[in-house]
Amino acid sequence: MNNQTNTSRSARPAIAHWYACYTKPRAEKAVYQRLQDGGIEAYLPLQRTRKKWSDRMKWVDEPLLKSYIFVKVVPADFIRVLQTTGIVRFITFESKAVPIPESQINAIRLLLEQGMELEVVEGRIEPGQMVEVQAGPMIGLRGELIEYRGNKRVLVRLGEIGQGLIVSINPEYLLKV
Repeated sequence: MNNQTNTSRSARPAIAHWYACYTKPRAEKAVYQRLQDGGIEAYLPLQRTRKKWSDRMKWVDEPLLKSYIFVKVVPADFIRVLQTTGIVRFITFESKAVPIPESQINAIRLLLEQGMELEVVEGRIEPGQMVEVQAGPMIGLRGELIEYRGNKRVLVRLGEIGQGLIVSINPEYLLKV
C-alpha cells in the first residue's frame, strides 16, 4: 500500500512557475526567440520608446528590464533553459531559483497593455507606505508610495529580482493599506 501511495505522488506532474533569468547584455530578444523555438514558455516585457539617431527618430520596442527574461517551467526544465544560448543564470536566493508570483507577471502585462508610462528602478528601494489603487485601469494593484522627482507615484516592487517599476498614478486613486 505504501508503494502505491509513493508511486502516485511521484506520478503527479510538477507545477510550472515563473522564474527570472539573467541574459547576456542586449540578447533578450534573441534569447526569447530561442526559448520559444525550444518549446519553453517565456515572457519578455517590451516597452515602445522613441530613439534618436543622428539622422532620424524611430520608435523601437526595448526590453523593460534590461538583461532579464521570464520563463514558466518546472524545475526539471532548468537545465534546458540554462543551455539556451544567451541565458547566463537563474535569479537565485540562497542558491535556489526564486519563483515569481504569476500575479506580478500579470501586473507587468497589464501595465504595458494599458500603455502606462513605466520607468525601471534598479537597486534596493527603501520601504514606504503601502497603498492600493482604488480606481482606474489598475484597480486592486498594490505597491509602495514614494516621492520621485517631485511627483507621487506607485512603486510596484519586484523583490525577487531586485528591481521595481514606477508608474504614474493620480494620488486621489490611492488608499493606505
